[in-house]
Amino acid sequence: MPRAEPITVYVADDHPVFREALSRAVKQHPDFELVGTTGDGREALDGITEMKPAVAILDQNLPSLAGVEIVRAIGRDGVPSRLIMLSGDDSSALVYDAMQLGAAGFMIKTATLAAICDAILAVARGGTVLAPEVQAGFIAEMRARSATDRPILSERESQVLALIADGLSAPQIGARLFISSSTVKSHIKNVFEKLGVSDRAAAVAEGMRRGLLR
Repeated sequence: MPRAEPITVYVADDHPVFREALSRAVKQHPDFELVGTTGDGREALDGITEMKPAVAILDQNLPSLAGVEIVRAIGRDGVPSRLIMLSGDDSSALVYDAMQLGAAGFMIKTATLAAICDAILAVARGGTVLAPEVQAGFIAEMRARSATDRPILSERESQVLALIADGLSAPQIGARLFISSSTVKSHIKNVFEKLGVSDRAAAVAEGMRRGLLR
C-alpha cells in the first residue's frame, strides 16, 4: 500500500529556542513534513501564502505582524492552509477573535510539544482544537458576544433597515411599506437606538456587521 502524503507544516514563532524545539518535533513526526519556519510575522504570511502548507502554527506575538492579523489575512485571501494560534495569552477575547477569523485551533505555549503535534494532526484531518485551559473562557465569551450582537429589531424595523441600505428616503420607505413618513422616522429612530448608531451609514455598516443585511 502506498504511503500517504505527509502533512506539510509551517512553524512561525518569535522565540528561537521554542521554534527550534517545535520544528524538531515536527520533523521527527512520521506524518509531518516541515516546509518552513520563521520568527517574523510578515515572513510568515508570505511563506504560508506561497507554500500553502496543510497546517501553520502561528505565535500571536510575532514581530511585524501579530498571529491574529495573519489569520485575518489568510482568511481574506482564501489561502487553504489551516491555522493553529499559539499564545501565552489565554484571554477569552483573543481566543474568540482568532477562532472567529478562521483559526482551526488555539493552543497555549505551555502545552507539550506532543500536545501541539496532536493538535496539528487533528486540524489537518479537519478537526478544531481548543486547549483545555481556554475552552470555558471561549464559551463564555461567545455567549456574551452573542447576547450583545443578537438582533433586537422587529420585523418592520428590519424591513426599514433593508430599505435604508437600498438608499430610500423616509417618504419612499413609507410608500414601499404603506406607512406614513412619521411612522418610518419612528422606526428609523428605534433602529438607530438598538444598533447604537446615529446615522444611516453607520446603521447599514452595523447591520452588515451583525449579519442583518446581505
